[in-house]
Amino acid sequence: MISFRNFALRRGERLLLSDVDLTLHAGYRVGVVGRNGAGKTSLFAALLGEVEPDKGDLDLPGKARIASVAQETPHLPDPALDFVLSGDAALHAAVRMEREAMANEDWEAVAEAHHHLGELNGYDADARAGRLLHGLGFPASTHDNAVSDFSGGWRVRLNVARALMTPSDLLLLDEPTNHLDLDAVVWLEDWLRRYDGTLLVISHDREFLDNVTTHILHLHDGKAKLYVGNYTAFERQRAEHLRQQQIAFEKEQVERVHLQKFIDRFRAKASKATQAQSRMKRLEKLAGTEAVRAERSLHIDFPEPARMPNSLLSLRHVDAGYGKDAVILRDVGFVLEAGDRIGLLGANGAGKSTLVKTLVGDLAPVSGERSAHPDLAIGYFAQHTVESLVAGTSPIDHLKEIAPTTSTQEFRNFLGRWQFPGDRAFEVIDTFSGGEKARLALALIAWRKPNLLLLDEPTNHLDLEMREALAEALSDFDGAIVMVSHDRHLIGLVCDEFWRVHDGEVEPFDGDLDDYAAWLRSRPQPGDAKTEAKKPASPTPAPVAKKPAVKINQHKLAQAETRVARLEEKLAECAAQLGDPAVYADADRVAELGRTQMQLRGELEAAEGELLAFYEA
Repeated sequence: MISFRNFALRRGERLLLSDVDLTLHAGYRVGVVGRNGAGKTSLFAALLGEVEPDKGDLDLPGKARIASVAQETPHLPDPALDFVLSGDAALHAAVRMEREAMANEDWEAVAEAHHHLGELNGYDADARAGRLLHGLGFPASTHDNAVSDFSGGWRVRLNVARALMTPSDLLLLDEPTNHLDLDAVVWLEDWLRRYDGTLLVISHDREFLDNVTTHILHLHDGKAKLYVGNYTAFERQRAEHLRQQQIAFEKEQVERVHLQKFIDRFRAKASKATQAQSRMKRLEKLAGTEAVRAERSLHIDFPEPARMPNSLLSLRHVDAGYGKDAVILRDVGFVLEAGDRIGLLGANGAGKSTLVKTLVGDLAPVSGERSAHPDLAIGYFAQHTVESLVAGTSPIDHLKEIAPTTSTQEFRNFLGRWQFPGDRAFEVIDTFSGGEKARLALALIAWRKPNLLLLDEPTNHLDLEMREALAEALSDFDGAIVMVSHDRHLIGLVCDEFWRVHDGEVEPFDGDLDDYAAWLRSRPQPGDAKTEAKKPASPTPAPVAKKPAVKINQHKLAQAETRVARLEEKLAECAAQLGDPAVYADADRVAELGRTQMQLRGELEAAEGELLAFYEA
């Protein structure tokens, strides 16, 4: 149980939270929401003991184990699997002890290490870490790669995996979906629903919050209020609360006016002095209900395209990639017409960004034909667009680069509609938040009046309010849209057609996002010998690879699964014997078991490779 009593928190001179009194019970899954700057991350820092309350108390169970996602990952030479495993420090130490003992053929130390692993329930430690990596999108071939080999976004995923590996009673996740694709988000939701500790998660993804949370903690105007239910339930309850507050305020104002009139009229009359005095006391005791202050409603828009040809862009028999030796997608046929709204689905690395870059023209087709209408005007938002804004310049400076002959006043009018009013249009962007920079990047796209928007993860830096505004603006946009996004609320509202990018192919997906999530959950996990291979419950016909079909011998597949299961059982038996203190006295027996274990591991690795080949086929 986590208790806040008269809790207050400052950052510098700014009061973030005050008079917070609430209790979070064990097992709650709490979504922490509020505008940027409301104090969400600072609240996490207080829970982690990194900052002290300025007033009041924050009580945590004395032995509570807390896990959180590190904000940075050093350039480590450690393998990814080992880095994730190190989230469980005790288990990691036991596994390393076992590895070293096996390498030195110190069988007594091996037996001791196994006994320790048994106490920690850690015989499947590597497998558990591997499942976390697989769920977050890391192919098996990358599990032994050094942490330093991964890009920033993938290192964020490693930090998430490491936090999930950490034994915890309280798990703190700050924007865990920002660098995930939709496939990984669906997997993470399933994992978090099975988590039996207390969860606090900051997220601007309302669909994610709806699927994971049991409570919403809303930080607003220095206060914190806990709502029961998911994000949709919170919005409904808050709207009703504000409605009732406004009704109470209006009723009170009527009574105030009535009382004041009586007091003003009869205060001087001796015969009415007592009644006037009574009403003065009543007026003083009125609750002082506050009028509902409408939160600033953010609205943006994309201007009507200057021209709107019917057929905009097409790819015919295109091989797309980075040269003949690095083809990512093969034989792509893709036609865009006015009004098309297409969402691209698929795991990171499948080729979604490659397809978008080919549509933009940044990547020339390796073979095949890209045809564009002469009046095609593309608005392109890439994952690196925010970083490409010029430091030391203002929003006005960026627009002047695009349209040097346009008047400053016209620029100011335009930027005001994108929530850069007054002097904000002249401020240096270095001080802007990530969300403000993303909004500016979208504004620069809107200025050009495109008839085709190609958007690759446009929401990574945006808060809930801006995501809602973007969804409304895109819904009203007259041109065509192709979007890659892990935000299902946005992509579900904007797109009415979905294409799946996988295994070098681009093909229509016959279903909505719920169908896609169901299909993802139905897939067999590679290398899971205890799970019978299942046919994907996809609403689309089974994908057909453009290479000669391989007929699977079901008898041999069953044999391979049985062999893996049998070897796993033997390894478990061997590990159990090595963990038995009674075995320590027999050095020959310990040595024999150690050699047997090494042999079984080699056989299991080969058997799993054979089984995985069947699954991939």
